[in-house]
Amino acid sequence: MSAKDFFHNAVRLALEKDNWLITDDPLSFTIDGLEFRIDLGAERLLAAEKEGQKIAVEIKSFLGKSTISEFHTALGQTLNYRSILRKQQSERILYLAISYEIYTDFFMISFIQEIIAEHKLKLLIFESLKQEIVLWKE
Repeated sequence: MSAKDFFHNAVRLALEKDNWLITDDPLSFTIDGLEFRIDLGAERLLAAEKEGQKIAVEIKSFLGKSTISEFHTALGQTLNYRSILRKQQSERILYLAISYEIYTDFFMISFIQEIIAEHKLKLLIFESLKQEIVLWKE
């Protein structure tokens, strides 16, 4: 079993504070004998619509020596996971969860913004100490 990300519990608590029900920790899939684990699966019932929203969340800490290398890994995983979800649970929307600090320090760089837009990445930005969601970027 793979190790949980450094911010795993902070993101889980932030989602719960935002009225999400954690349904899977991790959200696991097997495709063609390959095992994949997305960090969290969650859903929220919308009272007005009576239809739930379902999400999958891949959490990345960006605490290593090379932020660009970690970004490459995060991007690759996110693209792979999005393909898996299309095949297995197409109702789920995939978000890459990152801390507010890495969002402002790295993800706001113009070239990184271009890559995010090109690949239509959805971001969940959280504040790790407060264990709160700061922003959902579509």
